[in-house]
Amino acid sequence: MTALSGQVDPGLLDRFRSAGQQIAWREIPGTKRAHPRAPGAVRSSARIAHLHDEESRVDEENGPGATRRIVVESGPVGALVLLLAIDGAARAPYLAPHAAGRMAGFPQGAIEALWETKPRRTSGSLPTKDLVDLARYALV
Repeated sequence: MTALSGQVDPGLLDRFRSAGQQIAWREIPGTKRAHPRAPGAVRSSARIAHLHDEESRVDEENGPGATRRIVVESGPVGALVLLLAIDGAARAPYLAPHAAGRMAGFPQGAIEALWETKPRRTSGSLPTKDLVDLARYALV
């Protein structure tokens, strides 16, 4: 059972998973993938997800404990990447939309998913249904 169980039609979820297998990934030039070895260090990466002539920047951070943060460009491919990350998680993240130009590296706007050991935010989260509706456009 995943965090999307009961929220997404099983047939649609299978289509999302199938599309996710077709995503081509590449590193963003000028960024380095960090792999610190010290306990409690944050590991991060910045990549581009490419699917059906559309792309999305994907920044991911994994911190100590169960803290994880993924930020994607607002768009169908970014939404698909987040849905697949949620599908693989045991619990749903806090989802937050960010307006164009508010986050460095995301001039068109962004969607942030945050899994925290002890969630600090409970209200104002973007509904998962909105993410599903946006990700449908990636299923060309």
